[in-house]
Formats: sequence, C-alpha cells, structure tokens
Amino acid sequence: MIKLLILAFKVFKLGKFGGTALTMIASLVIYAWIFGWGYAAGFIGLLFVHEMGHYLAARRRGLAVGAPTFIPFVGAWIELKDTTLDAETEAFVALAGPFVGTLGAFACYLAAREYDSRLLLAVAYSGFFLNLFNLIPLSPLDGGRITGAVSPRLWFLGAPILVAMLFVQPSPLLVMILIMAIPALQAAWRFDPEAPENARYKPVTFETRFELMAFYMLLVVTTALMAGAVHTDLAAHCNGLICR
Repeated sequence: MIKLLILAFKVFKLGKFGGTALTMIASLVIYAWIFGWGYAAGFIGLLFVHEMGHYLAARRRGLAVGAPTFIPFVGAWIELKDTTLDAETEAFVALAGPFVGTLGAFACYLAAREYDSRLLLAVAYSGFFLNLFNLIPLSPLDGGRITGAVSPRLWFLGAPILVAMLFVQPSPLLVMILIMAIPALQAAWRFDPEAPENARYKPVTFETRFELMAFYMLLVVTTALMAGAVHTDLAAHCNGLICR
C-alpha cells in the first residue's frame, strides 16, 4: 500500500497530466482484468484520443482547460474552467472530441485490415460506437452540446434514443445520463432565444448553424456506417462468442 501511495505521489508530481496518467492506469488495470490487456489498452487509448480532441480545441480557443480524467465504466472528460462560453465555442469544443476520436478509430480499423487483427478490429468497433454514442443529440453528451448551438429543442430527438437504448441494454450509465439530461430538457421546453439568459446563443449565425449541423450529420453517418461495417467484419471472424 505504501509503495502504491509513493507511486501515486510521483505520478501527480509529473504536472498537469499526472492525474491523467494515474486515472488512465487505474482504468487500464480494471478493464484488463475483465477484457484482457490488449483490448483494454486499445480502448483506453481511443478514449484518450477523443478527450485530447476536446482538449486541443479548447486550447485553440484560448480556454482554461484541465487535462483528461478517467473513471472506469463512465468514461473520461476534460474540465473547462471557463463556465460562460457562447454556444458556438461550446459546440466547437464538443465537436472536436468525436472528430478526432473517429480518426483514431479509423487508424485502428486500417491497422486491423493490414495485419488481419481481430483485436484491433474489436478496438476499432468500440471507437466508432463510442463516438456515435457521444453524438446522440442530448445534453450533457457531445451531440447535445453541438446541436444545442443549432437549437436546444433538438435535444428532444435524443431523449427517446437514449430511452430506447436503456430498454435494449439496461445500464446505470444510461440512467445517470438521463437524470442529468432532465434539467436540459426542461430548459429546452421553455427555450426563448430572446430571453436574457439565452444571450449566449445570439452570436451563432445561420451560416455557423448550417456548418455545425452539416459536420455533425457527416460524423453521425460516418460513425454509424463504420460501426455497422466493423461489426459485420467481426461477425465474419467469429461464430457466436467463439472466434474461428
């Protein structure tokens, strides 16, 4: 125990990314115990790539941002220390995560095809599905922050998607996200673009809304098609749960 505490202290002394390294290692150990080291490392790596997309986008906009933090079976996040963002900036930072994360999943997919690796194929599928899930148009997911800049009322499209997923595959994480989404849905129901509390939406021009929606839909279609294609490839390698 003392050795672990000393190791944790040394990691945190590494600076801004010390906490990231420690929480990544903790997540890696837990996922490896369940899924094996190879898959765990690949999955954690793609989570990190996704979060670094957010981090770099935030830094590009000059925002104060914390390094990624990981929690097993919940995911990872970055902490934006600027809490008064306009809707366009929030959407820009939100969009960067799934975009960079999808590029990471593509890299795994290409490597899987090159080396005929079922492991990398499984990691790629997780990456595409992870980013597709995050694009559900419901706050606090990335998709909610992106579509919120277009219109918060789009969140009412995401709520039934999440409820349907909860019925198909019950999960405490889905329940937690739904609970967190309730205040956002209530705000969307009462949304008045002219109200003073919604001033952060005013700088978002029609052209910006169109570009955000076009890029968002491109990501949704891409991640959905790739998740389906990779799932088919995995099925071709496996018979039920036993791989050939």
